[in-house]
Formats: sequence, structure tokens, C-alpha cells
Amino acid sequence: MAEISNAEWQVMRVVWSLSKASSKQIIDALVTTKDWKPATTKTLIGRLVKKGYVGTKRNGRAYEYFPLVKEQDTINQEIVESFANICQKHVGNALSMVLEQYTLTQDDITKLQDILKEKKKSAPKTLACNCVSQDNCDCKK
Repeated sequence: MAEISNAEWQVMRVVWSLSKASSKQIIDALVTTKDWKPATTKTLIGRLVKKGYVGTKRNGRAYEYFPLVKEQDTINQEIVESFANICQKHVGNALSMVLEQYTLTQDDITKLQDILKEKKKSAPKTLACNCVSQDNCDCKK
């Protein structure tokens, strides 16, 4: 799927939370957190429709918008693509920073511990650099 911008993510969060919504409902939900004109939100909705993230259904004179993709699937895809863009030697540090930055539930922590315990069984001692330009990367320092 095509990438979505940070602004489009905000619209998607509203569409996911409402399941189906008019452009007015989306605009109203974002007006409290963003200083966007209604036309800006409508433009973002239109982009998301073209990209295949949001579907439309005519409801009288207005359109209803609904998600065509699942929120968790989209989040997972975004994270995997982000991590694919960095050297594998930096992944552990990046994950550590994320874990330190965000609050997790007890269940989240237990799940992560179980995954890490299983991964540790076959984890290598070191990872090779897979930077695009290995001659000039920071990994070797």
C-alpha cells in the first residue's frame, strides 16, 4: 500500500475510532486537536480514498467514509517498513528506546518477555552491518 503522511494518520485514527463517519464528523473530531480548515481535512480524506485506505458510501446527499484497512495491520506494516530502512545493528537500540518511551500494560510486558525469551534461544552474539554504504557507516565505530 502507498505510504500515508502524518496528517493522513490523524484522519485515519478518527475513521478507525468511528468505524464510519461523514466528512463533518471527521472535521469536528480533528478541530479540537488540529488547526485545519475543513478543506484541508476533506483533501486528506480524498487522498486516503485514492490510496485505498478509506472507502465511501453515498448516504443521501452526503458520503460516509469507512476504513478499508485494519488499524493494527496498518500500524504493523508501518513499523516493519520503518525498521527495514535502518541497519539491523540499530534495531535493538531503537526497540529499547521505544520501550522506555511508552507506557505498557502488565499483559504487554509479559507478552514481550515471552517473545524475548524465545528469541534469545536462537539469537546471534552479533549482527552484521547491512547499511547501504558500509564503507562510511557508523556501525563499524
